[in-house]
Amino acid sequence: MSESIRKRTSFFPALLAVLAGAVYMVFFLAGESQMVIFGLLLGAGLVVTAFKYLRVLDVVGESAKDHQRAFSIAVIAGVMAVSLYFYDDPFVLFLVGTVLVYVLTCLGLNIQFGFVGVLNFAGASFFGVGCYTAAILTKNTGVPHLAVIFLGGLMAALLGFVVLIPVLKTRGHYAALVTIAFALLFKTFLEVNDTLGGPQGLKCGALNLFGWDFNRDIVIGSFEGCFYLGYIAVILLLLIFGFILARRMEDSWVGLNMDAVRLDETVSACFGQSIPRWKITAFTIGNFYCGVAGAFYAMMLGYIAPTNFTFGDSLILLSIVILGGLGSMWGTVVATVIVILIPEKFQVLQEYRFLLFSALVIAILLFRPQGLLPRPLRSYITLK
Repeated sequence: MSESIRKRTSFFPALLAVLAGAVYMVFFLAGESQMVIFGLLLGAGLVVTAFKYLRVLDVVGESAKDHQRAFSIAVIAGVMAVSLYFYDDPFVLFLVGTVLVYVLTCLGLNIQFGFVGVLNFAGASFFGVGCYTAAILTKNTGVPHLAVIFLGGLMAALLGFVVLIPVLKTRGHYAALVTIAFALLFKTFLEVNDTLGGPQGLKCGALNLFGWDFNRDIVIGSFEGCFYLGYIAVILLLLIFGFILARRMEDSWVGLNMDAVRLDETVSACFGQSIPRWKITAFTIGNFYCGVAGAFYAMMLGYIAPTNFTFGDSLILLSIVILGGLGSMWGTVVATVIVILIPEKFQVLQEYRFLLFSALVIAILLFRPQGLLPRPLRSYITLK
């Protein structure tokens, strides 16, 4: 078989995997009975285990790696197909939109922790900065909402500079403690500040782009879909741009320098690397991602309160990053789907979700510390 034919046909395993995943998500999201949900989860676990034993997953992984652009397009098409299937179900569409928002947020945390090794236990706080920025601007100003989304990211990035000052003067666990302290102070500040709504929170205006009110149902001829379809389209576009930026950064000399700092700061400094420079870069970009996701989420949700940005929420975000694999962007996607959707659909776990997340993180650290989808080793030379 020629090389060109092999490359044309090797995408089929990845394509079939995306198709199977989309069909599975339709059944999972449509399931109402808790026994049906449990059966689907058990079946998925057995199938994945069997495929892992038969090395089918390795074939799918190689196929996706060889055709990254086509695989990404297929995943986007799968998300759109699942969303359109539930075009008139607001609950399911809200879940899909929430998953995409969390993927964008955790992508930012992965840039910080997975690329350069900066632990950020205040991810939910920077997410909240974006939320409150959107709530204030949509309520009191006439700033275009597209600009509001990016201003939410800018405010989170700017506030991150305040936290960076002590972070840069500490290392390891001490730097992590700085972000924990900020997370606790941020929630307390919101609760005692009446200007920001206090414990009751604030209402946020609906997203409006170019005269299109996103809180109105979509009507095109005889088609009438839930308004959440518009929100999904916007967050999907934001996620695509965020994914491309993170991927380009990872593959460039910037990502190479960040990897060096993460692996050994002392050796990197000996070779002339500026440790603060790369920590500032990763922390700022990561917080910008969190702020953008937060600003969009506030407009999609319509109401925000300090209880949405607790230290526990930050731990959930960090558990997604660890579960998916440090630095692994596709791992972040898979882990977000698991952590967000399973407790929502399998209500038995709802009250014990923090216990579940803790157990998952411990299990991953003990038995698979590289995560569900490990980040592949960096390579620049192709051997023929």
